[in-house]
Amino acid sequence: MDYRLLGSSGTAVSSLTLGTMTFGSEADEPTSHAVLDAFVAAGGTLVDTADVYSGNESERIIGRWLRDHPTEAQQVVLATKGRFPQGEGPNDLGLSRRHLRRALDASLDRLGVDHIDLYQVHAWDALTPVEETLRFLDDAVSAGKIGSYGFSNYLGYQVTKAVYEAKAHGWAPPVTLQPQYNLLVRDIEHEVVPACLDAGIGLLPWSPLAGGWLSGKYQRDEAPTGSTRLGEDPGRGMEAWEARNADERTWQVLDAVAAVADAHGASKSQVALAWLLARPAVTSVILGVRTVEQLQDNLGAADLVLDEAELRTLTDASAPRVDDYPYGTAGVAQRERKITGGR
Repeated sequence: MDYRLLGSSGTAVSSLTLGTMTFGSEADEPTSHAVLDAFVAAGGTLVDTADVYSGNESERIIGRWLRDHPTEAQQVVLATKGRFPQGEGPNDLGLSRRHLRRALDASLDRLGVDHIDLYQVHAWDALTPVEETLRFLDDAVSAGKIGSYGFSNYLGYQVTKAVYEAKAHGWAPPVTLQPQYNLLVRDIEHEVVPACLDAGIGLLPWSPLAGGWLSGKYQRDEAPTGSTRLGEDPGRGMEAWEARNADERTWQVLDAVAAVADAHGASKSQVALAWLLARPAVTSVILGVRTVEQLQDNLGAADLVLDEAELRTLTDASAPRVDDYPYGTAGVAQRERKITGGR
């Protein structure tokens, strides 16, 4: 397992993260604990959850595993999130000091720990001043309740605004961002990735296999069935079957992934994950699995090194569709300049 620093912090984490959104819903407790066992045995350290996952149950399942594995728990870098509803009242959600204080304390209790290594706000809150949120997070760092903090699902301007507000007030800076990022969804490269590179923020991509699409489990024009996420719910959110099946780019990307996988004798999932691990600003890629078998396959990405030609093949095949300006060829050409003899 490769290890990298958690953004601009001094904390080292495994390049693959165990995401636990499935714990308590798609994976029962014995299966979830077996997945944790296998992840840690492979050298994995960063475990990511959220209070909203499975109605708080994911945190409880992790907490019981930590309690029963005190030696292994010493190596775990624990991350959770708060922001989404934890009750029916108007103050039971959001990034206000009032809600985050209660949410953090509740997460600490469910996880059975006295501090969280990485506490993340799960999404932007347009109603709460960013200064209020950042001051709470700085206070939590000072109090020793959290080691550092990060964001999830922020836009580029939101990252930059928060970074410079924290800097202006002398508060602890954010160290990570969790965005959706994979070979089929690369829009964050326009603004979010540059903002994070500028601020020294590490990316923790979620949905690295695009909801299973990049694993090769779905076939063109064959509606999914069986015990897969789209087999159970073909219209499932951003991963919905009909729209992606109808998009020629989907199959262009999958063909490129298959070609590279065949050349290495690797799985398509491993190739998609290895490409993401090589992208700028990426600290650790979040794996979302239901079974130990899925985890073991995904972990193989840690040992898969793609050469420059293979990375370029995948990058070119998955290039985001953009107009010439500001994100296309004409706009990109204006982001750099020569000292003399050019524009």
